Amino acid sequence: MPHRILVFYGSYREARMGIRLARWLTARLAARGCDVELIDAKEVGLPMLDKRYMDYAPGEAPAVIEELADKLRAADGFVFVAGEYNWGMQPGLKNLTDHFFHEWFWRPAAIASYSGGRLGGARSNSMWHPTLTEMGMVVVPSTLTVAQIGQTIDADDVPQGESGAALERGFERFADDLLWWVEAAKAHRGRVQPPF
Repeated sequence: MPHRILVFYGSYREARMGIRLARWLTARLAARGCDVELIDAKEVGLPMLDKRYMDYAPGEAPAVIEELADKLRAADGFVFVAGEYNWGMQPGLKNLTDHFFHEWFWRPAAIASYSGGRLGGARSNSMWHPTLTEMGMVVVPSTLTVAQIGQTIDADDVPQGESGAALERGFERFADDLLWWVEAAKAHRGRVQPPF
């Protein structure tokens, strides 16, 4: 069976450039044979965190939260497309992740960050590592950082110029690393169920 990968994107801005990276990664992982789905926090539309999924009695969570919890439990791995706002995380993506806890556990996650500037969301990228680790995920060592996102990937989700070529080259290592951990974690979960 193909590996089930969820790609998460979290910008709520009107002119969202990072969605290009999210769509490109989704397409590239699908081309590698993965069963991949893009989860756009803006489209999901969760409210600001009040109650986590685990705080609801069984069967009482809102349908959108229950549906997403099912998708998390069925996933083999995750990709977080992390933009950088004022040296920090995008609140939309962080809000979505905080609605869940045990559903993330024992699965690998990879981070692809971006920004409109030249640092490629590196500060956001570094903040997501300990956050995802605390949430029970194994964060793979390979990451992608995409600077000047509007020039690196065009409106048709096609990488451009030298930065685009670097993204194409970096993706292979990124995907290889993620899928190695996906296979390892999936095999182990088949033998030993997580304690949650």
